[in-house]
Amino acid sequence: MDENELFQHIEKLVDEEKTLRSRTGADGPSDEDLQRLAAVEKRLDQCWDLLRQRRAKAEFGDDPDDAQARPVDEVESYRQ
Repeated sequence: MDENELFQHIEKLVDEEKTLRSRTGADGPSDEDLQRLAAVEKRLDQCWDLLRQRRAKAEFGDDPDDAQARPVDEVESYRQ
C-alpha cells in the first residue's frame, strides 16, 4: 500500500469512526457499534504506525515499501 492509498484508507476509517461515535440510540450506542468502533480504532492505530514507519524509512534512505503493518497488540502497547 503506497502513501496515497494509506491516506485514503485512513480517511475512510476516520469517517466511519465519526459516524459510529455520532450514533446514539435511546440507550446509547449498540454493542455492535461499540465493537466496530473498537476495531476501527485499532485499525487506525495500525495505519498511523505504518505511515510513520514508511516516512522514517524514506527519511533514512530505506525503501518505504518494506514497511509492514505491526500486530495490533504491539501497536496498542506504545506510549502516547
